[in-house]
Amino acid sequence: MNGKADPRTAGERTTSRARLDRGRGALGPALELVHTGRAPTRAVLTAELGVTRATAGAVAAELEALGLIRVDARPGSAAGSQGRPSHRLEVAEDGPVALAAQIHADGFRAALVGLGGRIVATAPGCETVDADPAKVLASVVEAGAELLHRTGRRCVGAGLAVPSAVAEPDGLALNPLHLAWPVGAPVRRIFAECVRAAGLDGPAFTGNDVNLVALAEHRHGAGRGARDLLCVATGHRGVGGALVLDGRLHTGSSGLALEVGHLTVNPEGRPCHCGGRGCLDVEADPLALLVEAGRAPGPELSLLRQADDLLRTRYDDPAVRRAAEALIDRLGLGLAGLVNILNPDRIVLGGLHRTLLAADPDRLRAVVADRSLWGQSGGVPILPCTLDHSSLVGAAELAWQPVLDDPLTALAGTTG
Repeated sequence: MNGKADPRTAGERTTSRARLDRGRGALGPALELVHTGRAPTRAVLTAELGVTRATAGAVAAELEALGLIRVDARPGSAAGSQGRPSHRLEVAEDGPVALAAQIHADGFRAALVGLGGRIVATAPGCETVDADPAKVLASVVEAGAELLHRTGRRCVGAGLAVPSAVAEPDGLALNPLHLAWPVGAPVRRIFAECVRAAGLDGPAFTGNDVNLVALAEHRHGAGRGARDLLCVATGHRGVGGALVLDGRLHTGSSGLALEVGHLTVNPEGRPCHCGGRGCLDVEADPLALLVEAGRAPGPELSLLRQADDLLRTRYDDPAVRRAAEALIDRLGLGLAGLVNILNPDRIVLGGLHRTLLAADPDRLRAVVADRSLWGQSGGVPILPCTLDHSSLVGAAELAWQPVLDDPLTALAGTTG
C-alpha cells in the first residue's frame, strides 16, 4: 500500500454524506411514515418523500443507525407495485421506547411502547386511585421506571392519559369528575416532576384519555387513513369524544374541545355531574348499562369489565337486551348530532361502545342515519376501535412526537 486514500472510496463517502445532508430534513417525515405503516418498503418511502432512491436509502440508513428502524435487504414489494422489489422497512423491535401511563376511575397502568404503537411491556394495574394526584402519579411512574430498569430500554420520554379535559397551556385537569382529585390539579407539572425524580430522560406530556385513543387509532388502528376522524368512547366511567382533523388532534383554543359527554340525549334522564340532566356521560356509560339492566355493580371487577361481560355473555337475557337497546339509541342520538355538526368521514367507538356496536351494529347505524341530515345517503362508516390499551398507545404518541419531528435532536437528549 502507498498510504494514499482510494479516490473512488473517498468520492463515494462524500457523495453519501451529501445525500444524507440533503435528506436530513426528511428524517422525521420518513420515520413517521415507517412508524404509521405507510412506508413498508424503501420504494414506497422514496415515492412518499419525493426524493431520489439514493437519498431515501441514505435516510433509511441513518434511521437504522439511530436504532429506530430496520432495513431488511431481502426484497419486498407493495401490493400492485412493478419493477425490482425493494428493501423492507420496519420499526426496530429492540429500539427505544416511551413510558406510557394511564389513570382511570378504577385504577392505573404503566407500559413501555415502542415505535409502531407496539406495547413492549406492561406493569400490573392498580385498582385504587388516591385522592392526591401526586401519590398516584408517583406510583405509576415508579412502575414504569421499574419496567425500564428490567428491560434495559432507552426511554425517549413519557406520556400520561387522564380521564379529564386537560386545559392548555398549563396542563390542568379541569374536570376529573370520576376521580377524587381537586378541580384544576396541575397534572402535567406533577407528572413531569415524578418523571424527573425517577431519573428518567426525555420530556413529559399529559392529555385527555379519549383524545389519546383517537390519536392512537388514527395512526395505528381503525382510524388509519381517515381525514376527519371522530372518536367516541366510554372509558371506565363517563363518555368522551375526540376529533382528528388532517392528522392532528383538534383540541380547541385551550384544549377543551369535544366534551361530547355533556350532550343531552335524554331530557328526563339521570342527573349529571355537570349540573345538567340526561347527558351522554351518564346515559351511555358502563354504570348506565348495569343500572338499566337491573344489575347491582359489584366490587370485584371494574364497571367497564362488568358491563362488557354482561353484554358478551348475557345478551339473550331480555333485560340485558332492552338495556343495550336503550344505550344504543341514546348513543346513536348523540352521534347523529355530532355527524350533523362535524361531518366526519369515519367514526370509531371505544370502550363499552365498541361492544354495543358489536352486539347490534344495524340498530346503531340505523339510529345515526335516521337522525342525521343526510340520512342513508350520507352514512358515515362506524367502526370499533381495534387497538388494545389504546389510551396507553396514545399517551406514548405524545412522547414519540418530538422524535418524529426531529430524530437527531430528540435522541441527543436521551440515554440508555
